Amino acid sequence: MTAPSAAAPALRITACIITRDEEDRIDDCLASLVGVADEVVVVDSGSTDRTRAIVAERGARVIEHAWPGHVQQKNHAVAQASSDWVLCLDADERLSAELARAIGRVKAAGPGAVRGFFVNRHTRYLGRWIRHGGWYPQWRLRLFDRQAGAWTGTDPHDRVEVAGPTARLDGDLLHDTY
Repeated sequence: MTAPSAAAPALRITACIITRDEEDRIDDCLASLVGVADEVVVVDSGSTDRTRAIVAERGARVIEHAWPGHVQQKNHAVAQASSDWVLCLDADERLSAELARAIGRVKAAGPGAVRGFFVNRHTRYLGRWIRHGGWYPQWRLRLFDRQAGAWTGTDPHDRVEVAGPTARLDGDLLHDTY
């Protein structure tokens, strides 16, 4: 008789990131995914800096793919995931500790009927966190079942749309722009 194995998480998540010359930001993004993502897929469109090396050092899977536009590149990244549930980030974004815990709770309990989760993106612009003017709160659907959703929109103003119920997660997606 074999001993029972530890219960696997109810949900596996692949983090999907697109890059090009992001060596100054990608490490913080990847570090925020430790313990959250079961797999990290980075689709790179011709970086000439150390982006791909940093990604590989962190144990993520790097895929080279010529740039077809934001929407197509993000959908290409999603298609490379081994999990149906994907968490899409840009290289200049990272999970807050509170958001990482919220995603961990979804992983442990499962998504139920929800097909996508909105996260609140909090942007830092010129060294200051912006908390007004439509920049905060800024809800973005970033964790979703790829069987029910995809990236849409007009480049570069992409967005995820899913068929089915959505919910919001606690915590912030920290966007360290400019």
